[in-house]
Amino acid sequence: MFFTRLVPVLITAIDFHLLRWWREYAAVVGTLIVLLLGTYFIFFSPPRAFPTGTVVTIPAGASLSRVAQILYEEKIVAYPTLFNAIVRITGGAHGIRAGGYRFAEPADLLVVARRLARGDSGIPRVRVTFPEGSSNRVMSRTIEEVLPLVSAEDFLAAAKAHEGYLFPETYYFDVSLRADDIVSVMRAHFDTQITSIEVAAGTRSLSDIVKMASLLEGEANTETDRKIVAGILWKRIALSMPLQVDAVFGYIKGESGYAPTLDDLKIDSPYNTYLYRGLPPTPINNPGLAALTAAANPALSPYLYYLTGKDGKMHYAKTFTEHQTNREKYLK
Repeated sequence: MFFTRLVPVLITAIDFHLLRWWREYAAVVGTLIVLLLGTYFIFFSPPRAFPTGTVVTIPAGASLSRVAQILYEEKIVAYPTLFNAIVRITGGAHGIRAGGYRFAEPADLLVVARRLARGDSGIPRVRVTFPEGSSNRVMSRTIEEVLPLVSAEDFLAAAKAHEGYLFPETYYFDVSLRADDIVSVMRAHFDTQITSIEVAAGTRSLSDIVKMASLLEGEANTETDRKIVAGILWKRIALSMPLQVDAVFGYIKGESGYAPTLDDLKIDSPYNTYLYRGLPPTPINNPGLAALTAAANPALSPYLYYLTGKDGKMHYAKTFTEHQTNREKYLK
């Protein structure tokens, strides 16, 4: 009975104190709510000119400050410094992902920051796979087939100075990307993959490693053969011998898998390794990690000659006489 009578008394007392508290602090609470809402609408809400439905592109390798400036210029955010601070506070400073972003409706600063950190582009992505050893020309045809905004010519123009450094891999590209954006993404991926190769390269330059790796892509198929062939080719360079690599003729002719004729061996091109000693002027394709590793870590062997027989296997020789014997035995 005691507790039955006490409960209504307690409820009445609590209600009285709550009511008293509310009367005293209602103005303060109301002011705080107004300030919070005002702060949100002033600093966090979307700009009035928010470009609904358009695509904003974030280039690969752009700093957080640069990303904030791009968003400001495109009227996605009103205060780039605040965007920069929010991204850093939420731990996304190192996670802004390159590519195109489409906003179907105006988004506040917090939503924009979250989407860029997650890579939520709002744009369909297409899967593109470039096999190891793909040339820029081959890549350009693939790009043109799957990305409606990029022609083969556009890609070739953007990639011209980067042959050999566009890492062959499976990518998921936004359909909104332009040629320069695609090249930037692929080149950045190459830079992340090449760290261990540069360490292993020793005194050889990265440029020479990439050129050699591009030759290996056309000359050998297995890890063991790539390393042995790499050792042979580096040895030929040291001896001032011509490399005599057939794979270069596909590059010269612009045809993948091209088999040279005897007349082709006389073509006056700096890429003709029968006429000109040393590595070609540039890589002849974009080598994968296995070929790059082999070029940087060649195998020591007593061989100076090699050929791929009709049996699909690599056959090695120490002397030109032995090499001729292999030719008669495995190529006829």
